[in-house]
Amino acid sequence: LGAVVAQGCHAALAAVHAYREHPDTGAYLEQGGAMRTVVLEAPDENSLLDLAAILREDGVEHRLWTEHPEGIPTCLALRPYPKDRVQRHLRNFRLLK
Repeated sequence: LGAVVAQGCHAALAAVHAYREHPDTGAYLEQGGAMRTVVLEAPDENSLLDLAAILREDGVEHRLWTEHPEGIPTCLALRPYPKDRVQRHLRNFRLLK
């Protein structure tokens, strides 16, 4: 479980760093303890890669985290977005609680 959490953290930090100048990222970080983050589960590696391709095609900024040295994509993080902009891409993934 610790490795999975670490990979998610790496992906999220990579996305926030890459898009740190975007106004939505700044507004998200300004919320402090009120930030809302949603974690979804991809059923398999192909689903994750398919999502990354769809997001790229639609111009949704994100980072795909690949575990090294294995070279296995393990998670994906979007920069902060309004829910209505990205929800349609994510509805087929299961919410982790």
